[in-house]
Amino acid sequence: MARDVSPAARPQRFSFSDGTSVHRLGFGTMQLTGPGVWGPPAAPAAAVAVLRHAAELGVELFDTADSYGPAVAEELLREALHPYDGLLIATKAGFLRTGPGKWHPCGRPEYLRQQCELSLRRLGVERIDLFQLHRIDPTVPADDQFGLLAALRDEGKIRFVGLSEVGVDDIERAQRLVDVATVQNRYNLADRASDGVLRFCTEQGIGFLPWFPIASGELAKPGGPVAELSERLDVSPARIALAWLLQRSSVMLPIPGTSSLEHLEDNCAATSLTLDLEAVEKLDVAY
Repeated sequence: MARDVSPAARPQRFSFSDGTSVHRLGFGTMQLTGPGVWGPPAAPAAAVAVLRHAAELGVELFDTADSYGPAVAEELLREALHPYDGLLIATKAGFLRTGPGKWHPCGRPEYLRQQCELSLRRLGVERIDLFQLHRIDPTVPADDQFGLLAALRDEGKIRFVGLSEVGVDDIERAQRLVDVATVQNRYNLADRASDGVLRFCTEQGIGFLPWFPIASGELAKPGGPVAELSERLDVSPARIALAWLLQRSSVMLPIPGTSSLEHLEDNCAATSLTLDLEAVEKLDVAY
């Protein structure tokens, strides 16, 4: 995939259709819940501290979901950051949870509407900034799911609509019914299966939130390009992985999550790391 951003011209912010902009490095809240993304964290006060410190470090985009906990991550966000001054809170609906590590798509319009109402209550807002369909439920007509998102937006319950784990055809189909502001697919140095989706989002100005953004697999092993760059630049492999993503496209909005203040600070430092052209090219072709 050809990159659309040169290192010297990398924008630090992403703008939505109404002019609202956010710093391009966000924060994902999934790791703040219990094992298997189920139940509360062992130390809720520490999770709240991480969220507050992320905002202090300049993070403006916080990504969560009704299914994280379930409900736990949204409640932690409210405790830590409400009333969210200057922040953009993104949540998701479309999964049923039946236990630790168990996820079941559910895109019935009445269920998505119910979950939107519950997220509004848990987050303590009258309108959700970014409401994302966590998965397209294959047992429910896709247009019914997209149409419900359009209805929620028209009713003023949500501001922007996002999709998750979709292809270009899904985005184009959804756009016939509702403007798609963001797409959230798995994407990182070691998994670039969504390159085509990223290219489409870049061309259309759609924000792309790569989940699991820090994974670098074999590339970070001794002798690999990430390990070599880490040693040469004296920075962590995580920081290199995030810097590469930020230089990959101007619509890239990584949302690394962590329960560690140390890791949070290291991740945020990626915004000030610019990889030179040689480093970027080495990482681009290493996959």
